[in-house]
Amino acid sequence: MLLEAARFSNSLEAGLARSTLEAEGIGAVLFDTEMTWEGMGGLIPIRLMVLDEDLAQAKRVLAAGI
Repeated sequence: MLLEAARFSNSLEAGLARSTLEAEGIGAVLFDTEMTWEGMGGLIPIRLMVLDEDLAQAKRVLAAGI
């Protein structure tokens, strides 16, 4: 099952976070990338999703800013 690891208001930050997780061997998918309006504060956030078994590690990696 996919669970939300983080939310972003722009695609650049979301893409960087996804790349960071994938570099650490954690598969990640971005949801709602076409639903946000860049520069408008992101009415619908971009969701970074990972497998449930990877959620804790993904949150640690994102918090560390690796």
